[in-house]
Amino acid sequence: MDPQQKSVKVEKSDEQWRAELDEQAYAVLRQAATEAPWTGAYVDQKGDGVYRCRGCGAELFSSQTKFESGSGWPSFTDPVVSDAVELKEDRSHFMVRTEAVCARCGGHLGHVFDDGPGDSGQRWCINSAALDFDGGADAA
Repeated sequence: MDPQQKSVKVEKSDEQWRAELDEQAYAVLRQAATEAPWTGAYVDQKGDGVYRCRGCGAELFSSQTKFESGSGWPSFTDPVVSDAVELKEDRSHFMVRTEAVCARCGGHLGHVFDDGPGDSGQRWCINSAALDFDGGADAA
């Protein structure tokens, strides 16, 4: 991500978000909804590339850190740049979890769990509806 873009917060009215995002992306990014498992466009994505925030285009995750978690959502070991994603405590649904949100636009991405592979031991469980994928011709 361009260092200048990272510091520029994206702020839009609810009407603007509704006009720019499809129904599912709006529900996930702006209302913290969760898509049903195994239904997202990027669950089985194998190509090389970068996953961006669907709300603002910020670079969030690399295909190099994507792994098959068996959870039904795209999973990553860590973000491209650690401060591209903010972590927040989520006490919804009678549990305590760590919510991942886009640092640039505040969009809900998913949750982070401490049961992943790699050095961090984290699994970034992210909704496909919150992402866009930039990849090469063989990315599909």
